[in-house]
Formats: sequence, structure tokens, C-alpha cells
Amino acid sequence: MASIKHLMNREFKHLSGGLFEEVNKADVGEGAGNLIAQGVDIMAWADPFFPDPSIPESVKKVMIEAITDGFPSHYSMPIGMKELRVEIASKIERETALSINPSRNVIVTPGSDSGLLYAMMPFIETGDEIMVVDPSYPSNYLDPVLLKGSVIHVPLDEKNNYALNIDEFEKRLTSKTKMVVITHPNNPTTTVFRKDNLIQLCNFIKKNDLILVCDQAFEDHIFDGIEFISPCTLPGMWERTVTVCSISKGLGLSGFRIGYIYAPDEIMDIYYAAAVNVLGAASTITSIGALQALREREYLRSLTKRHEQRRTLAYSIFSKVRGISLEKSESGILTWINVSKLGTSSDIVAYLLKEANVLVNDGSSYGELGKGHIRVVTSVFGDDEKAKEVFHRIATALEKKYLSNNM
Repeated sequence: MASIKHLMNREFKHLSGGLFEEVNKADVGEGAGNLIAQGVDIMAWADPFFPDPSIPESVKKVMIEAITDGFPSHYSMPIGMKELRVEIASKIERETALSINPSRNVIVTPGSDSGLLYAMMPFIETGDEIMVVDPSYPSNYLDPVLLKGSVIHVPLDEKNNYALNIDEFEKRLTSKTKMVVITHPNNPTTTVFRKDNLIQLCNFIKKNDLILVCDQAFEDHIFDGIEFISPCTLPGMWERTVTVCSISKGLGLSGFRIGYIYAPDEIMDIYYAAAVNVLGAASTITSIGALQALREREYLRSLTKRHEQRRTLAYSIFSKVRGISLEKSESGILTWINVSKLGTSSDIVAYLLKEANVLVNDGSSYGELGKGHIRVVTSVFGDDEKAKEVFHRIATALEKKYLSNNM
């Protein structure tokens, strides 16, 4: 029988979900699920404290009460539960000083991944060029292509702490350029883009009449007193910025699948119009839980301390390994390691799976400049001692690799 793929559009038919060939991405197909069943430790999902419980008791309580009452069997509004949007708007105002209308500027999405695609969807047409920094989150490269756009990689220099370099944007500007996409803080490098660089980028966007999509999934945990600036708060940027956020990384509630977008009402009107057709409604029961979780401000602060301690622990162990290089993470739950002196990133991922019984991310999924790196989700496991044991396992394996390469 001839392949039915000839009826698919070209943007989708080249994809592989792991049914006919091996896929090395942890979040595609059943690969990671099969490894979990085999007892492999997973440090490749950006899911805080996985696989251990991470729901605050107060959140459990309101969800159990809601289930007992029976209401969560019904839809919430396609744009998100009103009370949740009000709480989100309050959080945004506290953190950015933006006073936004929860009924005009906020939409709840079933996680930030679907929110990211939805954020781009109204803007991208066939042939449009979308500038994406490199390294960056894999969806930033794939989503524009699924929408029939073309991705232009804008390199970030590892030697310059992966800072934004406006000259690299200028060199790649064409008449087809429509959008810039950044993840800020950056995934996988954990870089918090500094204010002066962001101002330069925003001036470039305004001068060339572009739209900015800013994925801020990791915004809630910034370390070492580094200033975090949401680009939409910079002069002239509210009107041309779509900001995508999540409770997954910040509150450790990835399984709730609650994200949100905030944007000016001229853009949000379009998102509201198509929400039921594209997004559906976010889960009612997890919306109720998310509402309570967002009210737990002290809990969020306590998580920042835990993640900062975990990244310090990871750095203290990995930085002693010969043949690799890394910097202390600036944000979030990740550690980004240059392993290029030991081998290709794909080889090192396979080696760690075999030698240390742990799955980490291949940096090549994060752009051309991700090659030769691995991403380790250092804030998995609820127990620090368990994390420490796995960190040592990784470090021992990498040190062994260094010694074998230099015999």
C-alpha cells in the first residue's frame, strides 16, 4: 500500500513520533516512558521534582473539595476561568507594574506549549521569516515551520554568556522578517537577558515593525539578584509583544497543564475569538488548583530557595569533572554543560544512559549551537539526597569518559 503521507502538508509529514524510527527527544513518543519502566532516572523533562509529589496541601484541599461538590465535571470558559484570570493579572501587576484587564488582556491555555503555538498562529503566513535565538527551546524552531514560516537562527555566543547581540539580528534582517521569538530566561542556557540587551532588541523590533513572542515559562526563579525584565514593559513594546507563561516550572505543577498568554487587547481579541476552536478550555479542576497555588506567594518564594540550592549542589559536583565546562545556572531548574571535549552530545547522552542509568537531553535539539552540550534538569526528585546521588553518578561517568579519552 502506498504511503498516505503524500496527502499531508510538507510541514508535518517529515515529523517522526518514534513508531518507525528511533527518536532521541525525551518528550516524543514512548521513549522516556519505556525508560522509566526500566528504572532509568529521568533528568530530561523540565518537570520540577518529577516523579515525586509536588502539590501543596492547600491546593490539594481546594481541589478535593471541588471534586466533592461535583462542579469540575463542567467546562470552564474557553478563555479561562474568570477568577483565575483575575489572579494572573494580579501576579503580572505585582511583578511588572503593568496594570492589565483580566477580561481583555489575559487568556488561559492548556499549558504553555499549546500557548506558544497559539501565540504565533495569527501572525505567521507562508514565507514569513521568524528570528529565533540559538540555542533555544525546540518548539521555538518547530512551531513557526508548522505554521508555514521559515526560521532564521540568530546565534548567541557561549563565551559572552549567551547574551543577545543586536548585530547578529541586524545581519539577518530581510523584507520577509516578521517576528522575533525568545525564551527568557533562556531554555536551555538559563541565561537571564539583561536590560541593556533587551532594550537594543526592542528598538530593533520597533524600528522594523516586528512582533515579539516572549516565552517566560522560567520567569519565577531568578538567582543571584539578577534583574528580570519582561520585554513588554519596555517603552513602545506593550503594543507588539505577546508574552507566554506557565505555572509548570514556577509552581512545580506541570501536570496541571495550565499556562497563560497576556497581550494588548487588539491582539487578545483575536485569541479570544478562536480559543474554543483551537485551544478548547483548560481543565476545570486544575484551574481551581492553579488559582489557589497562585495565591500561595510564600510557597513560590520557598521554591526559589530550593531550586537555587539545587543548582548550587549540581554546580559544586559537575564543576569538578575534567573535560567539561559549565557556568552556574542563572534561573530555573536546568544546568547546561559543554561536553564537546568528550564527544558528540548524542554520544554522551547515550553513554550516560548506559553508564549512569540516567537520561539527559541532547543539546543538538536546542539549535545548531546546542551541539556538543547536554541539558540536565537538576531540580527533578523531591529529595536532595536522591538528586545528589544521581549528580555523582553523572559526574563519575563523565570523569571516566575523560580518563578513557586521555589514556
